[in-house]
Amino acid sequence: MNWISGATTLLCALFTTAFVAGRGTAEQPPQYPDTLQSVWFYTEGIKQQTIHRDTAQARKFFLEAIRRDSTCAPAYYEMAANNLCRTADEAALMAGRACRLDSTNKWYRQLYGQTLIYAGRYAEALRIFRRLQIDYPRDPDYYRLVAALYEQTDFPVQAILTLDSAELRLGRIPYLSDMKRRLLVSTGQTARAIEEARAEVEATPYEARPHAMLASLYAADRQDSLARAEFDAALAIDSTNVETLMLLADFHTERQDYRSLLATTRRLFLSDGVPLETKIHRFEQFTADIRFYREYYLQLHDLAAILAIRYPDDPRVVELYADHLIASGELEQALALYKIHLADRPAVEKYYRMTIDIESYLQRPDSVQKYVSEALRLFPDRVDFHLSRGHVMSYAKQYDRAIEAYEESLPLATTDSLRSVIWGMIGDAWHQKAIGGSDDWDERVDLGLVKPDAAFRKNIKRSYAAYERSLRYDADNVLVLNNYAYFLTIEGRDLERALAMASRATALEDGNPTYLDTHAWVLYKLGRLDEARKMLQRAVVLDSQNSPALLAHYGDVLEALGERFMAEVYWRRALEKGYSEELIEPRLERARKAEEAGKATEAGEGRKARQNTEGRKARNPQNEKR
Repeated sequence: MNWISGATTLLCALFTTAFVAGRGTAEQPPQYPDTLQSVWFYTEGIKQQTIHRDTAQARKFFLEAIRRDSTCAPAYYEMAANNLCRTADEAALMAGRACRLDSTNKWYRQLYGQTLIYAGRYAEALRIFRRLQIDYPRDPDYYRLVAALYEQTDFPVQAILTLDSAELRLGRIPYLSDMKRRLLVSTGQTARAIEEARAEVEATPYEARPHAMLASLYAADRQDSLARAEFDAALAIDSTNVETLMLLADFHTERQDYRSLLATTRRLFLSDGVPLETKIHRFEQFTADIRFYREYYLQLHDLAAILAIRYPDDPRVVELYADHLIASGELEQALALYKIHLADRPAVEKYYRMTIDIESYLQRPDSVQKYVSEALRLFPDRVDFHLSRGHVMSYAKQYDRAIEAYEESLPLATTDSLRSVIWGMIGDAWHQKAIGGSDDWDERVDLGLVKPDAAFRKNIKRSYAAYERSLRYDADNVLVLNNYAYFLTIEGRDLERALAMASRATALEDGNPTYLDTHAWVLYKLGRLDEARKMLQRAVVLDSQNSPALLAHYGDVLEALGERFMAEVYWRRALEKGYSEELIEPRLERARKAEEAGKATEAGEGRKARQNTEGRKARNPQNEKR
């Protein structure tokens, strides 16, 4: 909207050299005659706007100029033209006043029409641009705007007539012809649009664009064979024409001819005339549907390779190609690609992050430690690299060094939620140190195979202190809520608080089977067996990983409810899924002993019942007769 007229620009230049440049405020001007005071304020507004870029001050000066002289048309214009108005309606008001004060000024009228469009007042804008079209009949842009406004106000026929008038006066202008053909198609006059496009082809037979436009119209009319012929003609003239290739790609998309679409897209990817952003966007569209990705993997791999070859050092392409390799299951190739680019300077943080993530996934702690050290040397203030070092140390069971790394990251944390996460990691590290990194320590405690010692209690106290700090920063840190509740349950302490934390965790993430397992386990420890059973049933259904610990816990709850047969079924399923035989066997043995004891009890009760019956018969022989 920056429509500064030549006169305004000259005035600005004259006054900015006449006065000392300064930021100033809307104070009293020097002692000029009253007729010039508004000019001084207007000029100061121009200085603030163009030299100091201070729009707030510029607005003040322009408004003061208007207050002192309500006929100061340039001030109204500058307010509207330079986005100094607070609403679209205010801009239209300012531009309208400038236009009424100087109705012969083309730029004022044009700005007024534009502000009316921004304000959504299309009928009023149409009147302005219709008048401009009449006054300036050689300017094709006014025909375009008038036609667009007729279309916007639901008068497409008038829009077509306006474009016909432009063609009679000015001859064929490509963008007006395109607009006219689109309007003809939208009003059901496809045959006329084709006729006009064919005439343009005949007039310029050796240009690719008219053939491509005609092909698109044939396609809209479902005359596919003619459309293909015109596309072929256009490509024969210029096989690299981007506009033709884009229209052809759209044609194949509408026909769902995806192999032809990908072949056309390949030609676009090889063209320097297509911006890289467009190529990346198209590739992302293709790969958004996993089924499409699988079916046309070879063609998509080819497109990704073209980008990697043509733009080898562009970070966006490196990321795109690496993501494609990862999605293809080629982790080692993706890792190699990132490692090649670790030598790029300036160093790219994401390359290190992805290298560390992939090496971590591949369980190579030595490599992870190497690249984490390099990343910290280059990016010492990146909190995530400190956290990665902590993870490496924790994985290597060097818990003191892990805790040290986590604590070093705390000063770099910028939010309470991140501080909460880090304190949660510290708590987890202290807990792992307490249990010696055992994966099944909790189960061994439950079965009485191990007993907590003084070192355990010391480290677990530090773990709980870290969890408390974590929850002070974020009371809804769901991972800490879950872990803290479960660890309290193992010790059999503060079970009501453990229940409150587990309940909150499941409320925050209701469909998480791990959190449901913890919640159920707390209920189990509290003796609320029916509730525990229902929750574990849901957890087992939701658990797509078939966690053996979850199956074992469900068996424990069923056993406590007296359903020993089903308990044994779930224990054996846990064993099949990889649960330790050492932990399942005591459960099965316990169930066998309980079953044997039950049978013995039943047998004893049966013998006692028979003895009582025989005794009653001996005391009362008449019973036999009766």
